[in-house]
Amino acid sequence: MKLDVLPLGDPVTHFWLTRSVARAMGINLSEAMADGKLSVKDYCDMVTNCRQCAFVEGCQNWLATKAVPRGEAFAQCHNKAKLDGLQ
Repeated sequence: MKLDVLPLGDPVTHFWLTRSVARAMGINLSEAMADGKLSVKDYCDMVTNCRQCAFVEGCQNWLATKAVPRGEAFAQCHNKAKLDGLQ
């Protein structure tokens, strides 16, 4: 059986993308963890999910063109459901 394994994106880039998308939505991930709404594992999983995303440029453009908090994550965001749930 052949498995197609895609390389993961740069962890630092995706760490900041994850935090930036959350911040643009008005979510503070550090506060969500302190409040027990987000576990450390969930947070790590979010960064890993982001690292698997092929829409990095689209996400960066979304972040660059929207200056105010939005109600929803970027449509193709691998963390959309989790982020929307944290709102």
